[in-house]
Amino acid sequence: LTEDGTACGPARWVADLAGAIRDLARTQRTLRWVWPSTAECYPPLLRSGVRLARCHDIELTEALLLGAAGRWGEPRSLAAAFARLTGAPVPEDASDRLSRPGPGQPDDQQELFPRGEIRVAGANQPGQPTSGIHGLEALVRVVPDQHARCARCAEPGRMRMLIAAESAGALAAVEMGLEGLPLRVEVHERVLLELLGSPSAGGGQPRRLVELTQRIVDAFGGHQMRPDSPAEVLRAFSRIGITLPSTRAGVLRQVDHPAVPLLLEYKELYRIWTAHGWTWRRQWVRDGRFHPEYVAGGAASGRWATRGGGALQIPRAIRSAVIADPGWVFVAADAGQLEPRILAAVSGDRGLAAAAGTGDLYEALAAESFGGDRAAAKVALLGAMYGQTGGQAAPALAVLRQRYPTAWEFVEAAARAGEAGGLVRSWLGRTCPPPPPGWGEHSTGLQDAGQEPGRGGEGADRRSGEGADRRARGRFTRNFVIQATAAEWALVLLARARLALAGTGATLVFFQHDEIVAHCPAAVARATAEAMRRAGDEAGQLLFGASPVRFPLDIAVVECYGDAKGQARRPSPAPA
Repeated sequence: LTEDGTACGPARWVADLAGAIRDLARTQRTLRWVWPSTAECYPPLLRSGVRLARCHDIELTEALLLGAAGRWGEPRSLAAAFARLTGAPVPEDASDRLSRPGPGQPDDQQELFPRGEIRVAGANQPGQPTSGIHGLEALVRVVPDQHARCARCAEPGRMRMLIAAESAGALAAVEMGLEGLPLRVEVHERVLLELLGSPSAGGGQPRRLVELTQRIVDAFGGHQMRPDSPAEVLRAFSRIGITLPSTRAGVLRQVDHPAVPLLLEYKELYRIWTAHGWTWRRQWVRDGRFHPEYVAGGAASGRWATRGGGALQIPRAIRSAVIADPGWVFVAADAGQLEPRILAAVSGDRGLAAAAGTGDLYEALAAESFGGDRAAAKVALLGAMYGQTGGQAAPALAVLRQRYPTAWEFVEAAARAGEAGGLVRSWLGRTCPPPPPGWGEHSTGLQDAGQEPGRGGEGADRRSGEGADRRARGRFTRNFVIQATAAEWALVLLARARLALAGTGATLVFFQHDEIVAHCPAAVARATAEAMRRAGDEAGQLLFGASPVRFPLDIAVVECYGDAKGQARRPSPAPA
């Protein structure tokens, strides 16, 4: 295809598709491969030894363009995109049906592109019978349409960068899932036995959880209850005259009762047992590798998700079992204070940007505006981004509002847009989802996962919960413009590091929001760390140009991933 997406010539059928792609990838390294879905098309190529540098993912691109057009959540598959283009009824993503390979295509290539034909009902011809359109023809017609729609976006250059980064992330997601994260089974077993005790023969709870359950029951006066049931825990507290809104750890820590430390320990161990215990190992670990199934762009903000496996929430104890191969090491790069630095870059607040040009943003803010109180500076910034604008954070927020008004107004404007039911966008153009149907017509608030409770801004109507959903929506959009942009920076970091490490012997094996981990021979560890540091600098430059904001990486070279946090070293501050 040409740059605008039109076809350069007719289709060419080959006997060995993987081999043909491998040959082209070796001789033409700048090619960008176009396909319906990286998650479906790339794994068979990787298993055939084909590793590609760039791609254009139709499904991920369609989702971004639909969101930018205010049509968030509509079907995004190639079949759906082609149906919209041709005026045909749009199939749901889950029910798209593409038939066997097209004429002349060898049957053994069905593994690579298993759904070769799109069934289109009366395309542009209402009432006409269903006809078959080969998937390649549909793809060639959809790509230029996506290019044209991208050009109509408010910031087409930024959207093109987002599409490229999202597609590069999809390549990395497949590669890391197949490569796997090294994990020592014997160490994992030892950790589980030390924390949980021996497992139950019948699949019930391990010994330590059984013991904790009995101690918790005794602490509540002998009333039988299940500590893993929030409802039963709330009833147990209610019986002794303590009413709690939830069983979250932060809520429990405010209660002075002998059952609380036991419950907190139980919650932590129960999570390890259910999420990363023996069943997890049997399902997700093979050949000494943990193989997660990453979902690129799986969250509304663009952050990744996983299809089980808990890759994005590996407990510190389990990380001690993540040990590099003999003679190899991990190089872990973690972006420190990422979201506050993103706020400084996207808001254009000069004072905040100057502070974000230093090694420790909170210390710089504290010295300049908070009387040296680093904790107050941190509370103010996090409160502004997450919507906690009252309570103990109020004095620090007042200072932030006065000293950094441009940054304050940026997040406030995003919150006001959300409270009014509007949409907000990230720096590169990812659009937040709209409010659900019936939003704003009732007083039962929205619960947005991962957001801080209670915006409580000036003039908020608190009567009987009235306006709770609007305030929750405001908290969501306030954080979306920061978190989604942080996800974009991390994607660009991942994409640049992936290209820089190609052919060096280092392999990316883990990605979690703002952290990437490479597995490499110890001899190339220093070069790998330097490549990651450069990738971080390039990510900031590509997104924000000549901004004074720095995005330093804490980089650790370790044999055990559990040691990474303790050994990470932050780059020295930039010279004045």
